[in-house]
Amino acid sequence: MKILITGTRGIPDILGGVETHCESLYPRIVKKNVEVTLARRSAYVTSENKISDYKGIQLVDLHSPKKKSLEAIIHTFLAIWFAKRNGFQYVHIHAIGPSLVIPFARFLGLKVVMTHHGPDYDRQKWGKLAKAFLKTGEWCAARFANEVIVISTTINNILKEKYNRHNAHLIHNGVVISTPAKNSDYIELLGLENKKYLVAVGRFVPEKGWHDLLEAKDKINPDYLLVFVGDADHPSPYSEEIKQKAKEKGVILTGFIKGEKLHQVFSHAALFVMPSYHEGLPIALLEALSYNLKVVVSNIPANKEVKLEEQSFFQVGNVDELGKKINRELASEKSTNYHALLQQYYNWDQIADQTLDVYKMLMK
Repeated sequence: MKILITGTRGIPDILGGVETHCESLYPRIVKKNVEVTLARRSAYVTSENKISDYKGIQLVDLHSPKKKSLEAIIHTFLAIWFAKRNGFQYVHIHAIGPSLVIPFARFLGLKVVMTHHGPDYDRQKWGKLAKAFLKTGEWCAARFANEVIVISTTINNILKEKYNRHNAHLIHNGVVISTPAKNSDYIELLGLENKKYLVAVGRFVPEKGWHDLLEAKDKINPDYLLVFVGDADHPSPYSEEIKQKAKEKGVILTGFIKGEKLHQVFSHAALFVMPSYHEGLPIALLEALSYNLKVVVSNIPANKEVKLEEQSFFQVGNVDELGKKINRELASEKSTNYHALLQQYYNWDQIADQTLDVYKMLMK
């Protein structure tokens, strides 16, 4: 079987939840005798990741303007045309924005799998027109995709209630169980001490709730530092304001990091915080759990789907409760072990098998 993957910025080491999903999933799919080609957006290809093969995945770089309102749709259109010209029969499209081109793909005779990673029209960064296009993309996926994968029950319910599509496949995001880092040279370089800091991870966009966490910082035990891991894909007034306020409050900004640096930051943290207003099924939270970190996260449906104790949740947007929950968890001497939960529901090898089953349905 030969399949083209699109809808992602690309892999490896490119910021984003969909990107992390693809980077973890497709090397496992390749091992199951599937020929995978992944289309990357040229704007995210650098001298460091300009390669043609990643763990058996063929990488093709296609044009994309680095403009948030245009890059996904233009790139996905070019990827579909590339698939048709190069003899592909099957395409896997990720996210609802790129799904606007699904009718075009079907018109060209391609069979389409679509993975719904979340209702992106709920994100605060989008204006009315962009949200309308995203909702249309979701409708195109529900109406025209041969097979649809959803990463959470919440998303599955959206498809059932809004579009009467009852045959989507629930396949969660996954995570690899982590062994804590022995080295600490990177966190020492940042001026951090083992178990004396909190960490939050994500893009600097409003729906991630960075502003709430910054406001709550004054309420948090001052013996603990705060670390922000991430950056903005596209600089905005919001992202620049968050960086400025973070510096004023003594927050450590690492920028976008992966690999050993992120491994050390997770391994030596005391607590993980996610104050998001919107998520699909957050890989960053699953990664934190893989390190058995204590967590404090907003009580949005996507976070609640991960079976955590109620004390780990706070009312989204409630800064006072966020500060209190963080201090309570920091003072608690309880130990956590989430590995059995992750192995049961968020195992990448199992997820690869489930995805391959969906591909086999396309071939029938």
